[in-house]
Amino acid sequence: MPEFGAMSSGLSSIHPLTRKPWNLKMNPGGSSAGAGAAGAAGYGPLHVGTDIGGSVRFPAGWNGLVGLKPSLGRVSIDPPFMGRVAGPMTRTVDDAALMMAVLSRPDPDQRDWMNLPPADINWTDLDMDLTGVKIGLQLDAGCGMPIDPQVIPPVLEAAKAFEAAGAIIEEVAPWMTDEILQGLNRFWCIRAAKDIADLPPGHREKILPIFLEWVEPVPGFTALEGYRAFQATVDIRKLTVAATKPYDFMLSPLSAHISFPAEWGYANNDVTRAHDQIGFTVPYNMSEQPAVSLCCGYDSNGVPMGANRGAPV
Repeated sequence: MPEFGAMSSGLSSIHPLTRKPWNLKMNPGGSSAGAGAAGAAGYGPLHVGTDIGGSVRFPAGWNGLVGLKPSLGRVSIDPPFMGRVAGPMTRTVDDAALMMAVLSRPDPDQRDWMNLPPADINWTDLDMDLTGVKIGLQLDAGCGMPIDPQVIPPVLEAAKAFEAAGAIIEEVAPWMTDEILQGLNRFWCIRAAKDIADLPPGHREKILPIFLEWVEPVPGFTALEGYRAFQATVDIRKLTVAATKPYDFMLSPLSAHISFPAEWGYANNDVTRAHDQIGFTVPYNMSEQPAVSLCCGYDSNGVPMGANRGAPV
């Protein structure tokens, strides 16, 4: 896992660099980098990741796995935080369903005060008639990194497959903006600075310099800027619920870009825009809706690309 689980890469100060088993020159994605690499390499069939902006879905989709970000509170997590969930990362959909049947059981100690009430869900009932099901197709995040042309055709092929099975496909305009995304990045930056400030003496010096560079501007933020940064979480929730309400499911690329070098801390290697890759994924964290990533193709580096499927429930 990278620093504080706040980087979409396998770069860390605690352990040697995590690489992608499909291509060792490439990054496995993060923050659940170890789980993604271990699942792809066959270390074990079942892995757990945590996700606040895409940290289960990126390393799952980019390593050819299935990654489910459940609804907020469906899986007890300690400590809870807005948008933060734990979910399965597996080699098959069936295994992810079996794993959720266990992960979603209530915590007898009730340590997650954001937990949903227990629900009797038949996780392994995976058959569904798609006749008349409305799927919103989103091909532009509206923010962050520019779209790499390689990510679009596999998603369109997935949409055609759903349509052939009876689903109704409608293209959806983006609802995120770059201003909102950068506001969220600023809010997380403030949180990370607080976590660093709480560290015992001597620990700060061990943190990766690139991560310290990310939080460096925080002392210069005003209280008003800090509140506006928090407001981004509310704005994303409001916009996402409104945009997805007409549909049964949403379909999009996992991210706008393809694989990136293993040594990079961020998908664009730009610490000033550290979360530009999460435009398709983070809306479902802030809206508390479930989302799953699946491999839907391979990029020019011979590694998997992912499709992100959300459910507006």
